[in-house]
Amino acid sequence: MSYNNNGEPNKTTGQYHSMKGNVVETVGNLTGAQSWQQSGKEEHAQGEAEYQAAQAKGYAEGTIDRLGGKKDAVVGAVTGDRQQETSGNLRHDKGQAQQEFNKNA
Repeated sequence: MSYNNNGEPNKTTGQYHSMKGNVVETVGNLTGAQSWQQSGKEEHAQGEAEYQAAQAKGYAEGTIDRLGGKKDAVVGAVTGDRQQETSGNLRHDKGQAQQEFNKNA
């Protein structure tokens, strides 16, 4: 897998390598070059794995934000701290959006 500079999986590079692998495999199929076919299959699989790892990481981060936000909102409501309640609700909504964006189709 080719992760980004900080060692984290990345959806964009995952998609790039998946698509590039398909192209290389297709060229191998058209020319009969077994090495290109194999190389393309491997790169496609690595790209798909990286994309899925980035997706799972994003979903988990969304879950953390959603739960942490809910906790902050409840604590803010109980203590009467409107600022904490509001920021908790915003964090909860951000986490929910991140989960939706990263859920499996």
